[in-house]
Amino acid sequence: MAKDISYEEYSRQFLEQLPRGAFLTVQEGERLNTMTIGWGNIGYIWKMPVLTVMVRYSRHTHGLIEKAADFSVCLPAPGEMRKALAIAGSVSGRDVDKFKAAGVTPQPARTIQSPVIKECNLFFECRTVFRQAMDANLLDDTVRGNSYSSLDFHVMYYGQITACYRNDQEERETSGTTAKVPVLSS
Repeated sequence: MAKDISYEEYSRQFLEQLPRGAFLTVQEGERLNTMTIGWGNIGYIWKMPVLTVMVRYSRHTHGLIEKAADFSVCLPAPGEMRKALAIAGSVSGRDVDKFKAAGVTPQPARTIQSPVIKECNLFFECRTVFRQAMDANLLDDTVRGNSYSSLDFHVMYYGQITACYRNDQEERETSGTTAKVPVLSS
């Protein structure tokens, strides 16, 4: 059963898991895609809780998130779903059904059109409130050299967190066996 939580309770888990990967999922009309992200931010601005994600222009997801009103960010339990994250981060949704390839299930979200990933443990639903293209001229030279040598810059999407919840002791099928998802403490 899913348990509602305050986003602040799990900000630390978000920030610790993000470098290992999370799923960014976007639906625009009938088009749907998920991708692995490793960069982002969570905080409080404009009198609301906000989660920021970054998508490169070259990604299939960019075309969807530009037209969509919302997105979800879903985190697996620590140490889980490594193969699914690797697949979602290495193939393009232009060519492959990533959900099928990665063995993940889109599930209706509570407050937004874009779905969440059923097999994950922590869910953030976000309504896009601001988009910002990176200005390469304002970027630190070291960051530009280390992260943008191909000049494939990101667009940053700021999403108001409209719902935050986690799977609480929910049974999930893992490698043919049923396993309990541990309740994580903050």
